Amino acid sequence: MHYSNMRTSIPTYALYGETDSQHEWLHWETIQSRSRLHDYRIVPHRHEQFFQVLSLTSGRAEATLDGNRFELHPQSVVIVPAVTVHSYEFSRNVVGIVVTMMERDLAALGVDLPEAQIVPGSPAISSILEGLLAEADHPASSHDAAMRAHLTLLLVALSRHRRHHAPSTTNADRSRLHAQAFRHLVARQFRQTRRIADYAQRIGISQTHLSRICRQVLGASALEVIERRIALEAHRQLLFSSLSVKQIGAELGYDDPAYFTRFVTRALGASPAAIRRVARAS
Repeated sequence: MHYSNMRTSIPTYALYGETDSQHEWLHWETIQSRSRLHDYRIVPHRHEQFFQVLSLTSGRAEATLDGNRFELHPQSVVIVPAVTVHSYEFSRNVVGIVVTMMERDLAALGVDLPEAQIVPGSPAISSILEGLLAEADHPASSHDAAMRAHLTLLLVALSRHRRHHAPSTTNADRSRLHAQAFRHLVARQFRQTRRIADYAQRIGISQTHLSRICRQVLGASALEVIERRIALEAHRQLLFSSLSVKQIGAELGYDDPAYFTRFVTRALGASPAAIRRVARAS
């Protein structure tokens, strides 16, 4: 893999083969359902925002995580954080599931996210996955609280297992880890600062180097990454809160309502008022 050319040579998907996908807390599917559409071979790709967990029940498979190749045996669990370049080759009798979650939702739980790796499956992980998917498929009262609890348990269980991956030592590995750290910081601090220098200082690299990493790994400038997160929050607030446009803008650091309106229109393709009109009409 030529990581220096990642922006053009490694596709970035929502779910594999899809350029856009909308989810609530998670999406899950069987390995068969998607892999058979691609002759059981998933070529190298990455997800900008998704954190995936693949659980292999039976059959055989081979996985590649950032250039490191692994043989998967039944009961193996593959952890794939956002921006990790990964690929699979499955046997035609493969059985298992793939769970896809928004990494920003997991980061907000306050539990350290595990790195890309293969861990042995266990009754504990299987039980947690079963409970998580049951809650996702059949939401009841206090659904959000239940999902947070199930996801927290999953992250803890995955982090407690021994790691079976090669240590990250290459420049590409370091760049990916720095990009992930930046995205996690942005998710937590986008309301406090939009200064790239602040984030670079927290990560321990120069502002120039952070900008270079963002373009190489994430395919966007550091400022674009920050503005995308702000735009996402603005969209959520416009859809689900009763705050005025001026109040939402002020909460997100835009004291000038006109400037905030221009930002939303540029980032989301419609003015705040238009977004609310469409939401109310639907």
